[in-house]
Amino acid sequence: MRRAKVGWHGMANDTQDKFVGLKYISLETYRRNGAGVRTPVWFAEAEGVLYVYSLANAGKVKRVRANPRVRVAPCDLRGSLRGNWLEAEARVVEGAEEQRGHALLNRKYRPWKRIGDFFSRLRGRKQAILAIRPAVG
Repeated sequence: MRRAKVGWHGMANDTQDKFVGLKYISLETYRRNGAGVRTPVWFAEAEGVLYVYSLANAGKVKRVRANPRVRVAPCDLRGSLRGNWLEAEARVVEGAEEQRGHALLNRKYRPWKRIGDFFSRLRGRKQAILAIRPAVG
């Protein structure tokens, strides 16, 4: 019996290629009291995984560590939605997957991400990569 492949592009026709060609997604994470917090973020996609980066001590990273349930939707620079929300799960990644996320984001947002990385290193700020996958079930 074959297992169905789950991914952003394997969804119903109305959500296929939802993020292709976009620069921003709105990432909604949840506080401990259940209130959603929306943040427009840069992202890169590979093999059904969306990669997002942030400062390691940012609120969104802390919220993902406490609750991996998130929602994502296409948006503009200011966070105005350009499509429907999709349920997803996020986690902070390390090692090879973290490096892959950085490489994908560096390629997509050249030269701006590298410039930001340079200043983060100068200030001693640590970054985190979030891997976001479609929610199953």
